[in-house]
Amino acid sequence: MKIAVIGGGSTYTPELLQGFLARARMLNLEELWLMDTDPQRLEVVGGFTSRIAAAQKAPFRVICTGELDAAVAGASHVITQLRVGKMPARLADEELGRRHGLIGQETTGVGGMAKALRTIPVILGVAAAMRKHAPGARLINFTNPAGLVTEALARHATDIPAVGVCNVPITVKMTILGRLEKLTGESIHPQRAQLDTLGLNHLTWHRGFHLDGMDIWEQVLGAYLAELHSNPQPEWEPWLIEAMGMLPNYYLHYYYHTAHKLAEQASQPTRAGVVMGVEEALLKQYADPSQVTIPADLMQRGGAYYSTAAVQLITAEVCNLGETHVVNVPHHGAVPGWDPTWVLEMPCRVDRDGIHPLPAEPLPPACFGLLAQVKSYELLTVEAAIHGDRQAALLALLAHPLGPQADRAEAVLDDLLETNRQHLPQFFGGQP
Repeated sequence: MKIAVIGGGSTYTPELLQGFLARARMLNLEELWLMDTDPQRLEVVGGFTSRIAAAQKAPFRVICTGELDAAVAGASHVITQLRVGKMPARLADEELGRRHGLIGQETTGVGGMAKALRTIPVILGVAAAMRKHAPGARLINFTNPAGLVTEALARHATDIPAVGVCNVPITVKMTILGRLEKLTGESIHPQRAQLDTLGLNHLTWHRGFHLDGMDIWEQVLGAYLAELHSNPQPEWEPWLIEAMGMLPNYYLHYYYHTAHKLAEQASQPTRAGVVMGVEEALLKQYADPSQVTIPADLMQRGGAYYSTAAVQLITAEVCNLGETHVVNVPHHGAVPGWDPTWVLEMPCRVDRDGIHPLPAEPLPPACFGLLAQVKSYELLTVEAAIHGDRQAALLALLAHPLGPQADRAEAVLDDLLETNRQHLPQFFGGQP
């Protein structure tokens, strides 16, 4: 078995390696290819990853390359974790929002749109390489905005089995399990539990939790509400959780508490600036030839349970486990009354035959109205990214709940496009 990681120079890669080390023999993994367009990053991260693999006597080879075709050729799974424009582009996304008094988060609002416009053509290029050199291989996309990128793949690379993965669902599941363990004093294996969640990537509502097949959502929700009521500065208003009977994805703070998030954005350093500092320190440690263990500083980078989500998903498919995983795929009618072509983040059964969305009740109107608005933005952004369509981009900005008013949309788009000119040739008469 061969697995390729596109964006192998990411500081996350050593953690991903640990996941494969734990399950290499189950998967019969022989080769792990790391591909990156930045030779310096690949040398440092790839060298560190190779040292870890050697120290732990990995039963597979780690191979580094700058060639996409070589990386994907013959692979059974291709993981995309790339960032077009690297961290300076993320910083530009955040600053774009700040300049216009809008949310500048890297996956939500105008920042997320800028990232999607840069990323979609590149991911479709990976799909094209897979079509030629690895027909039938599964594409596992971690690149943000994960749901929007997967939407583009589902509509414009229909022959490529693709799935979008995010670490938020597994992090929520593990957090709930941690609370239950404190209440019961019992150690609970994660495979005993299942989270019921529905929505779009970074726009989901968690609404059920099963342990050993038993629905314990009322217990979970009650314990969380007790925490909120006892906290003088609760994460969510207790009335909101009581009225919904659900837990909002924490990214919904950008929609439900927009003024607060804007004030926070104006008063704090950019997240990109913080991450740049973290990555600089990590890369120095990775470059140390004596370093063969993952530094504790990696936890500051974010992305908890990243390797767990990726490797468990691959294992469930390859080993025909029939497990339930929360992932991003077209739901194909699993949610009655919703457009069956929409990519949703939802529970799916994963086995040798693929990824199968499980039947799900639609969200209530208070949630669906927001979801439908953001899905309209996503569909328009996909068309803008692929065709360099300025009108579609303007309408996408207008459709997004966190976008500019109509009288500011053109100025925001002009700024977005000019800031990202080198990464968006499709809007300037070139080819992506």
